[in-house]
Formats: sequence, C-alpha cells, structure tokens
Amino acid sequence: MNVVVVESPAKAKTINKYLGPGYKVLASFGHIRDLPAKDGSVRPDEDFEMSWEVDSASAKRIKDIADAVKSSDGLILATDPDREGEAISWHVLDVLKKKKVLGDKPVQRVVFNAITKSAVLDAMRNPRDIDIALVDAYLARRALDYLVGFNLSPVLWRKLPGARSAGRVQSVSLRLVCDREAEIERFVSEEYWNLSALLKTPRGDEFEARLVSADGKRLAPKAIGNGEEANRLKTLLDGASYRVESVEAKPTRRNPSPPFTTSTLQQAASSKLGFSASRTMQVAQKLYEGIDIGGETVGLITYMRTDGVQMAPEAIDAARRAVAEQFGARYVPEKPRLYSTKAKNAQEAHEAIRPTSFDRTPDQVKRYLDPDQLRLYDLVWKRGIASQMASAEIERTTVEIEAANGKDRAGLRATGSVIRFDGFIAAYTDQKEDGEQSDDGDEDGRLPEINANEAVAKQKVNATQHFTEPPPRYSEASLIKKMEELGIGRPSTYAATLATLRDREYITIDKRKLIPEAKGRLVTAFLESFFTRYVEYDFTADLEEKLDKISAGELDWKQVLRDFWKDFFSQIEDTKELRVTNVLDALNEELAPLVFPKREDGSDPRVCQVCGTGKLSLKLGKFGAFVGCSNYPECNFTRQLSADNGSDAEAAASNEPQSLGKDPHTGEEITLRSGRFGPYVQRGDGKEAKRASLPKGWTPASIDHEKALALLSLPRDIGQHPESGKMISAGIGRYGPFLLHDGGYANLETVEDVFSIGLNRAVTVIADKQSKGPGGRSRGTPAALKTLGDHPDGGPITVRDGKYGPYVNWGKVNATLPKGKAADSVTMEEALVLIADKAGKTPTKGKAKAAKTTKAAKSDDAKATKPKAKAAAKPKTASKAKKA
Repeated sequence: MNVVVVESPAKAKTINKYLGPGYKVLASFGHIRDLPAKDGSVRPDEDFEMSWEVDSASAKRIKDIADAVKSSDGLILATDPDREGEAISWHVLDVLKKKKVLGDKPVQRVVFNAITKSAVLDAMRNPRDIDIALVDAYLARRALDYLVGFNLSPVLWRKLPGARSAGRVQSVSLRLVCDREAEIERFVSEEYWNLSALLKTPRGDEFEARLVSADGKRLAPKAIGNGEEANRLKTLLDGASYRVESVEAKPTRRNPSPPFTTSTLQQAASSKLGFSASRTMQVAQKLYEGIDIGGETVGLITYMRTDGVQMAPEAIDAARRAVAEQFGARYVPEKPRLYSTKAKNAQEAHEAIRPTSFDRTPDQVKRYLDPDQLRLYDLVWKRGIASQMASAEIERTTVEIEAANGKDRAGLRATGSVIRFDGFIAAYTDQKEDGEQSDDGDEDGRLPEINANEAVAKQKVNATQHFTEPPPRYSEASLIKKMEELGIGRPSTYAATLATLRDREYITIDKRKLIPEAKGRLVTAFLESFFTRYVEYDFTADLEEKLDKISAGELDWKQVLRDFWKDFFSQIEDTKELRVTNVLDALNEELAPLVFPKREDGSDPRVCQVCGTGKLSLKLGKFGAFVGCSNYPECNFTRQLSADNGSDAEAAASNEPQSLGKDPHTGEEITLRSGRFGPYVQRGDGKEAKRASLPKGWTPASIDHEKALALLSLPRDIGQHPESGKMISAGIGRYGPFLLHDGGYANLETVEDVFSIGLNRAVTVIADKQSKGPGGRSRGTPAALKTLGDHPDGGPITVRDGKYGPYVNWGKVNATLPKGKAADSVTMEEALVLIADKAGKTPTKGKAKAAKTTKAAKSDDAKATKPKAKAAAKPKTASKAKKA
C-alpha cells in the first residue's frame, strides 16, 4: 500500500475513489507548519536560518500520516501544482524524515492540473522529485514577508499609534489605493463643450454627427473650453449647409480573449458577478476539488491558481468539437488558437483555468451546483469555449461631412458599427470596469444609408456643456489588474492581500469601490516619507522578478535575502532616532487635503477656529491620530480624523457646543458637541456632566431636544420582572441595544426598541434568551438588527448578525455581507443584489417597497461619563504581530 498526501479532505475522498484499495489518501489540511509569530523565527545573523512550528491540529494530522507511512510501501506527495503546493510537500517530507519513519521507502512527487480520474491516473504514471527551486522561492518569499512585517510593524506601533501592520506587498497595494484618492483630491474639474448636429438624409433617415474640425484645423478632445467659443461654433453650424464628403466602410475583426488566469477570473467575476476576489477563489476551489455529479465526485475546472493562458492540446481539441456541436461549423476557426502568457516568469503556471470537460455544459450540471458555483462555472465554461471560436466580423462605417457657412467651414463625423458575424461573441463578451470603453463591438450603433457627395439637411444643432471628472476609485477588479500590470505580488496572493487591507481597517468597500480609511492613508504617508524605497512600485516589482528567477533556478535565494536585508536593516535602525515631531511634520505636509480640508470662507484651514491663534496639527494618541490645537491645554479643540472629513470636519471645526434646550428636571443646558471620538450630547458642564455618544447611524443633524433627552436618560428602567421582582432596564452598549435583568443581558433588535419597549415584551425577550441556555445561542434565526423593507417577490428583507458575521435575510436565503461592510450601512438596493447573487436570481427593477430604514446600529456605551471610541488593536510586542 502507498500513502498519498493531498491538501484537502474533499480532494482526498475523491482521489481515494480513483486510486482504489492499493492506496491510502490522507489530507494535510494545507500547510502543516509555519514560522512562529515571534522574534527570531528568521535569523539574518545565521544566514537566514528559519525555525518552524507545528500547531496542535497539524501535529495530529502529521501523526496520522507518519503512522500510515510506517506500514506503507512508499510515499506519494500529491499537493497542489504550484509553489505553495511544492512547499507543503517539502514540509511534510522534512517532518517525516525528522521522525525517521521513511527509512529507504521511495518518495515520489506527482502533480495534476485537474481532479478527474484520467488526470490523476496519468499523474501517477509520471512521478518526479520535489522541485527544490520552487521550494527555495517559497522560502525566500516567506522570509522576506516575515522580515518586513516583523521589523517594520513595530516601527509603526512606536511612531504611529493605531497602525496595525505593514507588509511587503500589502503596503504597496495600499499605496495604490491611497495615491488614487490623493489624485482625486487634487483633481481640478475643467469645463468643455461638445457640439453635434442631427442630420437627415434625402431618404428621410436621421443620424447624428459630431464636430471634429473648425477654422481649418482638427479639434482635439475637449478642445472647446468655454460657452463663448461653443456658441460661436453653434452659430456657424446653425446657418450652414451640409454635404457628405466621403463614406468609408471598413471591415474589422475582433479576436477572443484567452481562457482565464487567476487574475482575469477574479476581474471578470467582480465585473460580471459582483464577487470579491476571496469569494471567487472560495467558489473556484470547490469547483476544482470536486462536485458530486450523479453519484460521482469530479472536479469541474482545472487548477485555479495559474498565470498560464494556454490549454492542453486535448482540451483545445475538445473545445473545438464542442464549438461545432453547440454553435455550428462556421464558428470553428480554421486553426486552433494559441495564446502566450504576458507574465514575466510563468514556469509555475500550468494550464489556464478551463472546464475539465467541455461536454459538461452549465445547463447539464445546473442541478448539482449552488447559485454561486453555477454562475462561476458558467463564466469559466463560456470564456474557455470562446477562446477557441472564430473571430467576430464587424463593419465600421465612417462618414465625413462638410458644413459650409459663407467662407467658414467645419467638419463633422458620424460613425457606426455593425456586427456582420458574431463569432465568439455568441458565447462570451468582456464587461469593462467603470471608466473603460465598452467592449461590445457595437458602441456606435447602426447608420442609415448615406451616400458620398449628397446633401443632408440639418434638423438640430446641440451644444452640451461638460466638466472633466476625476479618475475613478479602484474596484477590486481594477486594482488587481493594476497590480498585475506593475508586477506587484502574484495572482494567487491578490485575494489574501485585499482581505488583509480590509481586516486591518486600512480600506473600506462601498458600492464595489475601494476607499482608503484615514488609518490607511496615515500608514502610507508614513512609509512614503521614511521608507520610500520599500513602497516604490518599481522596487517591489523588481523584487518579485528576482523571486521568479529563484523559481527558475537562476538566482540563489539566500543571496537575494542578503542584498535585501543589508539596506532594509539600515533603514530600520535609522528610524530609532526619528522624533515624533518629525513624523507629524511629514504627515501634515503629505496629508494636507485630508487633515486640513478647505474652508468655505477661504480662511487658513490650519488656524484653530476656537482660539483663533493656535495652529492645527495631527496629534498621536493612544488610539491613533486626531487633529488638535497647538495651544493645548489652554485650547482643547480636537477633531476626529476620518476619510470623509470634508463638510463634516468643516461643520465641527468651530467645536462650539450647539444648544438643544434645557433638561426639564435639572434645568441644565443640553448641548450637541463634537469630540475627538465623534459627536455626542452633554447635559451640564464640568467633570460631572452627563454625556452620551450618538449611536452609529444617528447623524448630528438629526439630533433634537427630544432625542438628546432620550439618550441622556439611559439606562432606562422599564419595570419589575413579575417573577423575580427585580428591575428590567434598557440601554445601548458596546455590542448594541440590550436589556439588563438580574445581571444578565438580552439583545434588542433596534436602538428604537431601547426607548419604546414595554414590560410585557421585555419579559418575553428575556425568557427567549434564557431558553437558549448559556451563551444565548439557539439554532433559530438570529434577531433582526433592522428591517429594510419588502422583497419584490414578497416577504421582508432584514439585516441580522450570525455566527460568521452580519448578513441579509429573505425567507430561506441568507447572504453574507462583504468584509468591511457595516450592518447599519446596508441599503435595500445592495441587499437585493446580494440576495440575487446568492439565489441566482435577478432582482425585479422598480418593485422594491423600501420600508422606513431603521437608523439603529451598535454604538459605544452611552452610559459612559465621556464619549468613547472603539480602540484600534495595539499589539504590545513584536510577538503579537500578524503575518504581513
């Protein structure tokens, strides 16, 4: 019997069926050991020796593998066919050697790109040794990431409180997002005008032509910069006669894109399906590892971590046969299409991502897949088959028209495209990101019959004013595309990198756009000021290329580490003498638009509006950065630093309390204020004043005397429990609205419930909580945080908090919110899209009856004597750092 080691138990189960009784297939569950999260795991002074640690779960799996190997005839390492898979095999082999269980038993390494019986059996017939060059590349990457993360992160903790970590690829990716935001802030919109004429042919057909030349010269795009010039040209066109100078119909061909790589799959799934990069990889992993198809478990797609764009010859033949069967012989090109990769070093890339069988159409496997799996498989199948289809044949017509008004002349142009043969478009078309040109091949529409030298009649001249727009924020798809273009990171790591940025609260995602948080911009500005080289795009790309050369056996991995460490260590040492004032001066300069937004009255945004003489500056506190006055403590003005300072910061800049009235019982004045941790209400003055933070979702503009009194009255006594005789009270705490009775807590659905719930319902809520036992967890549906309204097909849509985070619920459909998306910020439109994605249905437009949105959300404890903010996690030692 031979022992076969794979990575996942799902894969182990499938492969065991393929191989039969002569093999025992065991799973390593991914990596079995890693570098301990503490200083000294990589030791540069010992030529980068590395210490590895096996956790308790992995130790048990290793024991099971070792016990099986003892009584086996040999060991077959069949982990994934990439660098990480090679490293897992190397780790398993190294541990087994140290346990001395192998003896002289043969050890073989096999790789397969698809989990099908034929692919697995073919791999077993062609074993090889472990690829040491790939292992070296893994070791170099792991060491570099550790050295950057565990040396740079402590610098951030000391010099920039509130910052959580830095990383070799993570920080450069964050810089891309922050640089785009700075570019948007610096953008100055400019006016421009477009002129066009609606014309009619002698046959009575209308078409539109745009102005392209005037005064004897061509007009560049956006060349008409003001209304005066636009009106002059409009007058010329209004009084002109029009004649067609030429009509040119030019046939063009569009070729299909290659099959998916990891990067292009993530981009397409984002654009077409709305999937995050991590969700795409989760679904693709399942499709690769195997789906039960009528009693047989089979992988539906090939390995999904690859930068290769070519399919195997047998797959190309199968695709061409499928094209003929599905679309007809005309759609099969004369010769197979061959593609070449654009990656700088693609030796670890195998096939592109494709269906394991083109005969398994999406319709045939639909009943075996959940909605997300079906949509992604449909995408892979269509892109794969389209890559071997005939070109689309498009006829593009260009009509040049002369406008004559006395001695003045102007030129107009009309264009149109007609698809004469759809070719591959019948199967798949790309969908572009915001700001990119459409790729449908018919963007200009069809023109009517127009002949050269004939006169056309003017119907109307249009002059439209426009303003240039800033570049769009990155989406996950466009950021991945940009990272790939620059050579930053590798496609297999993009999803993890984006997840890290969200988890560190460096970025948020709103309507699929990546928005840098203030914390993320501070970290980027700090690194650009004091570690410039290590967030430069060229430097990072050059290091990636060296790592690729290690994979190819062209560079020594330890020499690459030595070269890197020498300069990096010197830079780290230099920061020990760095003063906090130096850091603040650099950040004030680098982040001026964020820290000191322009004021409507045109006054100096750095002058304190409270004392009038102090200068505003960034300050560093226990929980991060904020804006404060240089005249502290005489002037105690502070302002929270946020990514959307703008008008909110302007409104709060005066720091003057806004009177809301007096407390009817105490006669003390109630005021609305803005503090370092956001807006709050206060009753009275001095240290004994009662304060309450505004719950998330409650804006300062919505706070009146009644709401302020309600907040300041918390906790609110509801009444005595009929059985215990003890008081039941309601309040708002760190984890949201709650009931308190006899030392026990029960969650309420909304903030409004805190102020309106009566005794009978309170007793019911407490009884329900007690029935769930310790911890309050039941197997039922969690209580709704808020109700968004009714679904077009009937039934309420609610936002709930489950075991794995917040989600939206409609009937039996539960759709998890994207990471970084707060439960209180979900809109009905977003919820419909999430539910449709999960259920595989398109929401009906215009039918949603949005209920009044509950503004309740979790807030900081309103019972506190001063406003609080959630403290950012602050590691105390380097041993608490997470991997970058």
